Amino acid sequence: MTQVFVVHPENPQGRILAQAAQILAKGGLVAVPTDSSYAVVARLDDKSAAEDLRRVRGLDERHNLTVLCRDLAEISTFAKVGNSQYRLLKMATPGPWTFILEATKEVPRRVSHPSRKTIGIRVPDNKIVRELIDQVGSPLLSTTLIPEGESEALNDVAEIEKRYKGQIEAVVDGGACSMQPTTVIDLTDETPVVVRVGAGDPTKLGLS
Repeated sequence: MTQVFVVHPENPQGRILAQAAQILAKGGLVAVPTDSSYAVVARLDDKSAAEDLRRVRGLDERHNLTVLCRDLAEISTFAKVGNSQYRLLKMATPGPWTFILEATKEVPRRVSHPSRKTIGIRVPDNKIVRELIDQVGSPLLSTTLIPEGESEALNDVAEIEKRYKGQIEAVVDGGACSMQPTTVIDLTDETPVVVRVGAGDPTKLGLS
């Protein structure tokens, strides 16, 4: 049975999110709203997290999973960031952007891309998921909650609960959010490459 935790979108109750954090601590998966769409998250240090997230989404190991960080400083722990990359990250975070960067040794090999050794990184601008990260005490591993074979992310809690019954242990209900995924930008080369246009407008970062 999937548990549903209802929280206030602007003032999320820490005591409720602490229950979701406990589920994550036991190796469970939790669906949570972000500043783009709903995502499914797990603890980064959970050995089965990457496999579990890929199974739920129907993804292979070449799909970059994303580390949700609390702030810009935390990004540098998990990704190699040069000066030009840092300037772009500073402009864009927090916000609905995912950046593909070379992973550091702090990222478990099972989590990063098998050949490119990259990882998705982002700092979400959403009070609920940021409070959940604080409750856990470390970044979360995530993927956008897009059903296998579909192109739009889910944003309805009842639909998430129905579709992922038995696969996701809990859903944090913060109300409806966007159905758009993040905009994905690859920063592994000198020139940034827009991989996917989503909730973030690339032109605001001087990209097209």
